[in-house]
Parts: sequence; C-alpha cells; structure tokens
Amino acid sequence: MTTMRASCLIGWPAAHSRSPLIHHYWLRHFGIEGGYSIEAVPPEEFAEFVLHLSHHGFVGANVTIPHKERALVLTTPDERARAVGAANTLWYDGDLLRSTNTDIEGFINNLDASAPGWDRIEDALVLGAGGSSRAVVFGLIERGIKRVHLANRTLERAQVLAKQFGEKVHPIAWDAIGAVLPRAALLVNTTSLGMKGQPPLDIDVGLLPPHAAVADLVYVPLQTSLLAAAQARGLKTADGLGMLLHQAVRGFELWFGRRPDVTPELRALVEADLQPPLTPA
Repeated sequence: MTTMRASCLIGWPAAHSRSPLIHHYWLRHFGIEGGYSIEAVPPEEFAEFVLHLSHHGFVGANVTIPHKERALVLTTPDERARAVGAANTLWYDGDLLRSTNTDIEGFINNLDASAPGWDRIEDALVLGAGGSSRAVVFGLIERGIKRVHLANRTLERAQVLAKQFGEKVHPIAWDAIGAVLPRAALLVNTTSLGMKGQPPLDIDVGLLPPHAAVADLVYVPLQTSLLAAAQARGLKTADGLGMLLHQAVRGFELWFGRRPDVTPELRALVEADLQPPLTPA
C-alpha cells in the first residue's frame, strides 16, 4: 500500500493560484499518486500550521503573500532564501523543515530558455527594489554579471538593496533610467507597472542596444506593453509566466522525487487558464 504524498500552497487570502494546475499536470505526467492543494491560513495561525506541516498531511509547501518572510524565520533557510529575505518553498530533510527561494532559478532558467546567450553581457538594468528584485539581483550576480543598475521610484530602497549585495549593484534614481538604457544588454521589470489594473511602464526600449534582452515578471497580461515594444524591435524577451513555471520545478522535485520539464503543453494549459472568460453576447 502506497501513502499518497501531498503538498500545498499556503497563503492569506488564498487567491486563485495556478500552482495546483502546474503540479497536478506533472503528477499526471509521472503517474504519481499525489496531491497539491491551496490552504488559506491567516497570519495568526501560520506558525502552528507550518511547524506541524507533516501533521496536516503535507511533505512540503509553497508559501505566498503574506507569509514568505515569516516562513524564513520558522524554518532552516538556505543561502538563497536568506539573501532574498523570504522563503517560498519548504520541504522536510528528515525531521528538519528546510526552506529555499526558487524565484531565483525560476527567473534565470526562464531567461536561459527564452533568450539563450543573454548572459554574455556586462550591464543589466533592474527596475524595482522589492522581494522579486532581490531574487533577480541575486541570480544575476551569481551568474557573473559585472554591473547591475538598480532603479526604483524611491531611491533609498534601491540603496538599501545595493548595500546588501555589494559593489556590483549600482542604485540609480528613476529619472536616470534613460541614461543607462543604451548600455543595458538586459532590462528586467520587477515592478507592478504594466500589470492589469496598474499604471503603465513608460520605458523607451528604443534606447536599448540591438542585442539586448528584455524580461518582465508580470504575467497578467501575458504580453505586457514592455514586451510588445521589445519584440517589435526584434529583441529577445522572457515573460512572467515562464518564470512562474520554472520556479515550480524544484519544489516538485523535492516533494515528489522527480524533476519535471516545463513543456509547451503545460504552458498552453496555464495560458488558457489565464484567459478571461468569454462574456455572453
């Protein structure tokens, strides 16, 4: 008799996440008897839930807003989670509950798949200085990028992040973006600008060098105005949905023992789920 292995996504509120769709696709692909659910856990109950995760029937978990920072404190984090200041993936190592942050490899592996050769550069420009930006900056430095220019609407936040990561990160004011674009062979948007319901991102991609790549972590809409403008110039692009898919890979491997691939079929499945329902005439 086999015991079904199960994992979950812990959040509050438990928004409509695509993670169950992704993990159930892989479970079916491998023929694994397992499950993945969404658990709505309020902040005051989070510690009890995580510290007794196995008692709730789970071999591990993803963690989303607003619990990522708390998860770091309650578990044994690796270097990546500590550097980002947040954990999004938990798993058991014996009785020890470990944690990591897979946004880093999600971003980097998506870039590798979408814009091969992107890392033969010296200068990157990252927009935003929040949690996603920390993951991106860590990944770029780990990959050997010499200079990461970091622009944020509040310069002080960029300066704090730059101080954490060292001399390779150069904080700049938002109005200085235009001066950096001509030498930025990689542009990454980690802000919510350009997301559905948010203000547009006003960036002139025409200032980027002709060999540049552009990445946008936003995936609603799938094609942001930034990516559309970059593609119109013939630049390589990487979208937020690709990062979402790639960041899920290692969690699945840790929980279920098989390393899955991000396939066109899986992407099409999630793309279809992201489309708004048709309004009856």
